[in-house]
Parts: sequence; C-alpha cells; structure tokens
Amino acid sequence: MESNEIRKRFLKFFEKRGHKIIPSASLVPENDPSVLFNIAGMQPLMPHLLGLKHPQGKRLANSQKCVRTIDLEEVGDSTHLTFFEMLGNWSLGDYFKEDAIKWSYEFLTKKDEGLGLDVSRLYVTVFGGSEAVVRDLESVEIWKALGIPEHRIYFKSSKSNWWSAGTNSPAGPSTEMFYDLTGSLGDMNQEQFEKAEDEQKVVEIWNDVFMAYKQEDGKVAGELPNKNVDTGAGLERVTTVAQGKKSIYETDIFAPVMNMIKENSQNYDERSARIIADHLRSSIFLISDGVIPGNKDQGYVLRRLIRRAVFKIDQIGLDSGFIKKILEIFVDKYKTQYSNILQNDKITEQVIFDEESKFRKTLKEGLKEFEKGIDPFILATTYGFPIELTAELAHELGKEIDLEDFHKKMAEHQRLSQTASAGMFKGGLANHNKKTIRLHTAHHLLLAGLQTVIGPEIKQRGSNITEERLRIDFLCDHKLTDEEKKKVENWVNEKIKRGLDVVRKEMPLEEAKRIGAEMEFGAKYADMVSVYFIQDKEGNIFSKEFCGGPHVSNTKELSKFKIQKEEAVAQGIRRIKAVLL
Repeated sequence: MESNEIRKRFLKFFEKRGHKIIPSASLVPENDPSVLFNIAGMQPLMPHLLGLKHPQGKRLANSQKCVRTIDLEEVGDSTHLTFFEMLGNWSLGDYFKEDAIKWSYEFLTKKDEGLGLDVSRLYVTVFGGSEAVVRDLESVEIWKALGIPEHRIYFKSSKSNWWSAGTNSPAGPSTEMFYDLTGSLGDMNQEQFEKAEDEQKVVEIWNDVFMAYKQEDGKVAGELPNKNVDTGAGLERVTTVAQGKKSIYETDIFAPVMNMIKENSQNYDERSARIIADHLRSSIFLISDGVIPGNKDQGYVLRRLIRRAVFKIDQIGLDSGFIKKILEIFVDKYKTQYSNILQNDKITEQVIFDEESKFRKTLKEGLKEFEKGIDPFILATTYGFPIELTAELAHELGKEIDLEDFHKKMAEHQRLSQTASAGMFKGGLANHNKKTIRLHTAHHLLLAGLQTVIGPEIKQRGSNITEERLRIDFLCDHKLTDEEKKKVENWVNEKIKRGLDVVRKEMPLEEAKRIGAEMEFGAKYADMVSVYFIQDKEGNIFSKEFCGGPHVSNTKELSKFKIQKEEAVAQGIRRIKAVLL
C-alpha cells in the first residue's frame, strides 16, 4: 500500500465517522510565534482546543505538514525526519477516550478500510500518573476490552506519555501504540520493551492525547472547558510499518530518490544520502510555504538544511546537477496532495540554486577563518559551515574538535533564537495575551493600509507577532518611501481612532473568496472558514481576512501605531516591523 493510499484511507476512515476533513495549515504558524514551525497537527488548532468554536464543527481530521528541528542531528537514522506529515483526528468536546482508542485500533488493524496490521506485533503505553493527574486506568481497561493483553500495556511517566505544545498550552495524558518492526519480539516485560524501543526494533506509530487540561508555566493549572481528543500518526512511520520496511527511507516516499543517489554517487554513504533526501524534501515544502533562506528564524533553518544537503552531495561525489532531478521526483510525488508544491516548483528550484551558489562563495571565506582557528560554533552560525565539514577539515590537519561543546553552544543558540523569535512569548496567541492580541489586530489594519496606500497587489508572505512588536513580510516591487510609510501609519491610526468593530464570521469558502477576503499564502482551506472583518457601525468594511483569531473587539482598544523599520527580505519581498506605543 503506497503512502498516498494510506493518507487517503485515513481521511476516508474518519470522514465516515463524522469528521470534517480540513486542509493542512502552512508550515509557518499564522497566529503562534512561540514556535518557528507547526510541529504537530494540533498546533494550528490551539485556539479551538482552548474552547473557540471551529467553523467545521467538533470532529475534524487532516494530514498536517510539520517541521521539527530539535532532532536535526538524528536525521539519517531509520525514523527521524525534518519534514513529515502528521495524520490526525480531533474531538473538540465531543467523543473522548473510548471512541478515540477504538478507532485508532480499528484503523491500524482492519484490512477492509484500514491498514490491516498484525495485532500480535502491537504494544501500548499509557500515562502512569503524576502529582497533578492520576494514572490512566480507564485507557487500560478500554485496550483490554479490544483484546490487547495486559502484559503488553505499559505505564510510562509524564516524560513519555504527557503531551503539551509548550509550557503554556492545552495538555493531557496520552496512550501510544508501538509496532514490532522485526516480527519476532513477542511478549516482553517493560524493561525489554524499552530496550527494544531504544534499539528502534519497535517504533511508535500512533498517539492519542486526551487533552483535558490547561498548563501554565509547565504545571497543570486546571481543566479546559472541553475534554478534547488530539491524535497523531506520522504518515512516514505508518508507511514504513504498512510496507514492511525497516526504515522510512526504504518506503515509496524516498526510495526513488535514494536509488538515484546510490546509482550516481562516486563515494556512496547511506546516512549522507538520507540527509540529502530529507533536507531537500523539507526545503521544497518550506519554500513553497513562503520561507526564504536567511540568518534568523525560519530562514536560518532553511539555509542550514540547503547548505548541509549541498555539503553532503559534494562529500559523496554526487554532481550538484542532480539536485534538480531530486526536486522533480519530490514535486511529482506531492503535486496532487499539495498543489502549491507544483505551482512554486520553479521558484523553489531557483531559491535552492541561489543558496547553493552563496554557500560555495561563503566556503572560501569560511576556509580562511578555519585556518585561523575559529570556533566551530562561529563557523556554523556565521559562515553556515555544517559541523561535519569542520570536523572533516580538522581531521585532515590531525586535529579534533570538541563536539560536546559545539552541540551545547548550538542548543543554547537555538533556544535564544526561538526566544527572540517569540519575544519571550509563552504559549502563543492561543493563550490570549492582551498585548499580542492588540498587535495581531493592528497587523490586519497594516495589511489593509498597505493595500490602500500602495495598491491591491500587496500580498502578505509571512508574519511574526510578539508582545513587543508585529512583523509582516509582503510582496512589493520597491522600497517604501518616507511619504508612503507615513501615509500607511496615518491610515492605520485614523482607523484606530474611529473605534471600528472587529467581527468574526463563519462562511462558505467560496463566499469568502467572492467578497475578496485576504488569504494566507500557499494555504488550502476547508469548505467553511473563519473571516475577521474590521468595519464601522454602518457596515463599511476596511479589512477582511481569513484568520483563526483571536483579536480585540474594537480598534479603540489599540493605541498609536508606529512603523519602526522597513527593509528588503528577498527580491520582491519587503518587511515591516511596527509597534503600538
């Protein structure tokens, strides 16, 4: 069963059980600057898990694009990826543990409408309890009723079986399903199971989170308005299991690229080939969702992925011209499910080739610095040197670099970068921080002001909103003049003073398109959408955008608007940073 068929079956299975199929959100979070990327299927649904009504109802399902960089150094083993798709189904205050577990089990094991996996190779973990929440005995009984033997159900700590999206977010205990990749493990006690997990002989293939709690500063601070269900199954891992493979890279998702690399490399190395395939696939999705290589935030991650792929290509003796062929294979694989991949294929190709060219020029400068004995951390963060390159160069000179010190510094650098990106934000817009919500509403006014002053061709290409400031990236073919910036400021401030109402409406997608509501770049939308209007008492509309909220209810809640900086991000894309004084 190919990966596209698995995705299709999953969505059909849950649609049959009353779930509305919603499209994947962009990899770049629209309303949550606490993270650089959407890292889980539930991330774009945070406001709804906290109680905000979803326009599609209480039962939802989709395949969400995700990027995680915390395990970047693990990429190249059998299970870790940078980009992945998360199959997920959600209950927003509707069904709870019994249905969630039953449907998870049925999809995994049923042959007619599921994957038909071997039940004898299935293992389950459940939440073992904490000071704040009791151990999950209810889930154990549900699993036993479905036929899972009690000796194959293991209690695990909060570290493994408690899920949250941050220190301030919805949270809850989870039950996870694992599968024996070897087919020979049989019954195991908990110690044997955990050893098999460490050795990647069993892998997690499904996770049901019972999201009934609110977490503040990392501690349980009470229950949510609704008892929610958030499930997740990584498409790539599920495909590995369904196809009887021992590695993600042996599946139909990666096999054509892996085979091509192997056939054309002068010095083939399996792990390097996996890194090339993973990093280029991730780059395609990031660029298609509007990310551009840069020195900060999402752009820095993309730059690092491209440059690491280029270095590995050189290392195994693969002609760099094969980058184009690799891109073509992945575009063909995803063009039906994600139409923006095909729409942006030429842009993606150019961005990667431009970054490759910059990297090769930077290599010359970096090599000079390397010869001076520069810290590997500086080479990585300033010159974009992959640590593997620094280690190889050092080895040629008979030297060793301190990898432990490097990884320690990189971890701290990543933490500070994410903190700076979030503006010390805790938990994102879903936690309804007043300052951030005010700036979010001002962001809508700013886009409308740019379109009024400059022209309707102005389109948003990215945003980041913290407590301190808002940031918008937008299409524009010239640097804004001082006069243009002043006109935009005056337009926004005039609308603030007028005390305009901010109104949320749910409407059919086609109606929202017909009235010209601003859409997120590269996004696909469900049949019913949420649109925010900023309008006066007579109904005259000044801003209308597809958005999940939240916002202030009236612009009089905002203060004076001020543009701090306007600059270029890339060719044809400008950036404005602004504040409320």
